[in-house]
Amino acid sequence: MKYDFTSIIDRRGKDAMAVDAVGQTMGQFTIPGPKEGFDAIPMWVADMNFPTVPTIPEAIRNRADHALYGYFAPSKEYLDSIIKWQENRNGVTGLEKEAIGYENGVLGGVMSALACLAASGDAVLVHSPTYIGFTASLTNGGYKIVHSPLKQDEEGIWRMDYEDMDAKLKKENIHVAIFCSPHNPCGRVWERWEIEKAMEIYRANDCYVISDEIWSDIILDGHKHIPTQSVSEDARNRTMAFYAPSKTFNLAGLVGSYHIIYNKYLRDRVTAMSSKCHYNNMNVISMHALIGAYKPEGYEWVDELCGVISENVDYACSYIKDHFEGVELSRPQGTYMLFLDCQKWCEAHNKTLDELQKAGTDVGVIWQDGRMFHGPYAIRMNLALPLSRVKEAFCRLDKYVFNA
Repeated sequence: MKYDFTSIIDRRGKDAMAVDAVGQTMGQFTIPGPKEGFDAIPMWVADMNFPTVPTIPEAIRNRADHALYGYFAPSKEYLDSIIKWQENRNGVTGLEKEAIGYENGVLGGVMSALACLAASGDAVLVHSPTYIGFTASLTNGGYKIVHSPLKQDEEGIWRMDYEDMDAKLKKENIHVAIFCSPHNPCGRVWERWEIEKAMEIYRANDCYVISDEIWSDIILDGHKHIPTQSVSEDARNRTMAFYAPSKTFNLAGLVGSYHIIYNKYLRDRVTAMSSKCHYNNMNVISMHALIGAYKPEGYEWVDELCGVISENVDYACSYIKDHFEGVELSRPQGTYMLFLDCQKWCEAHNKTLDELQKAGTDVGVIWQDGRMFHGPYAIRMNLALPLSRVKEAFCRLDKYVFNA
């Protein structure tokens, strides 16, 4: 393997929320820390514990060495890098620079797009389990959240319930939906036919689609990301898609995302909405970080990353199946997150989810309460760590928690 996915890096004091927030209170949330004698293994926030591809810090250093950081515009190299990345990774053809726009973050872009299509109090369709960022932002914006629950088939694979989607779009008179592809927190990588069927339902109900595709590069086990806009000409014009290198290359702290919107009317409205506050402007270092990420080395690095995550998922899923009776899991096809259903284990051991989560954090497995994602007995786990740390975490869960 060309790149380093095995070193255990001490991130303490280096501006890493995943580590430095443990044992602290952030707003309304307290991140529990371990008991004495256990170090913290960060498996909660969606943040990778791997050093990123070297071309990113190289690009940052090269630009930082030119000690003038005044006003600037997105460069041709920046836009060309996105066009090439989308073509090579996702098979996107015909993408022109006019369709690309900067966003401070995917979630911010989603909310700008939503504000162009709905007013406070309007209903918005989302699938559940639901990314916590959607829930918080929609609630803060005064929108009515209408959930269409995903269902697991006989093989445990999460599927959209198309009849439920159609019925709720009609009943609530909904004209905008948020689509998550790949899905967070379930890790589904939608097949083309699934997206086609969903988009046909949206079309039939005159519903515009805001597609969060931030996880589109982290695809596991031979699955393939299908851009929502690619499944039909109507989908191309009905959908506003949002991407970023932040999840892929662990660049969230630099801030920088982008939209792809082919429909000129929608693009103009989103651009106007995003510009109103005068804060949706790119950081010059962030621009060069994306250019560094989308170099040939970045393509290689992501391929290796997906292999590493796939191996971690293999280990975790096998371990859970063999050792944690009563814990159910649908194997993720993308992302680096697990979404555990612990209901049967809790009921069999007369434990609450709070007690289970605390037992894990007490021994340093810092995992995330899944109830925030609308999983009643769920725990969300980050596997973007060296495999040695994943193995240590599951060893502790086995010895001190699930089979104590």
